[in-house]
Amino acid sequence: MRKVFARPESMKMFFRQFLREIYQLGVNSIPIVLLISFFIGAVICIQMKLNIESAWMPKFVVGYATREILILEFSSSIMCLILSGKVGSNITSEIGTMRVTQQIDAMDIMGVNSANFLIFPKITALIAMIPVLVIFSIGAGIAGAYAIGMFTGIMTPDDLTTGLQYEFSQWYIWCSIIKSLFFAYIIASVASYYGYCVEGGSIEVGKASTDSVVSCSVLILFADIVLTQLLMQ
Repeated sequence: MRKVFARPESMKMFFRQFLREIYQLGVNSIPIVLLISFFIGAVICIQMKLNIESAWMPKFVVGYATREILILEFSSSIMCLILSGKVGSNITSEIGTMRVTQQIDAMDIMGVNSANFLIFPKITALIAMIPVLVIFSIGAGIAGAYAIGMFTGIMTPDDLTTGLQYEFSQWYIWCSIIKSLFFAYIIASVASYYGYCVEGGSIEVGKASTDSVVSCSVLILFADIVLTQLLMQ
């Protein structure tokens, strides 16, 4: 980490790498985030309608429960677990391939801080893009809930809107964003570590990718417990 967070030798090169990682890690992840969130939002709406439907329960509770699940857990924690598989394995395999093909060794011999050059732009880019992906995920999930409500008729848009607005707290959005920043750092740093320290050949790179996804998932779940306890008190 000390080598990673050193001052870049060339800020122009750093920003070029930063923009490249923004596109590769963030922008390329938008379609899968929107797709998964849309259908998960629809499924949550259906499940809430089927399981808490009661003559004693207001109809807007379905929208309220859907909102709470999307904002507090799915769009931050579960979505980052999904991204750890896509983004984390990509980072590990990219850096790991450079390690086994001795490209990183060549950079070290030339006096380049390879850890800073390769890893720092990935960490900063992912931290910058993850909150954007979280907002997109929340929006797509709510759109999925509206879509399933209108097309199946299980509930009216007015009832869903009332539930989504009921006792809404902006702090929940900030909690989701704050948690996602920590998760982004975990994904980028752990995946980079496994790729940077891999030894052997292509088989070891594949194993390192698998190990990085498992480690990221465990650390994200553990961090989720701690951050939820701290932020929601």
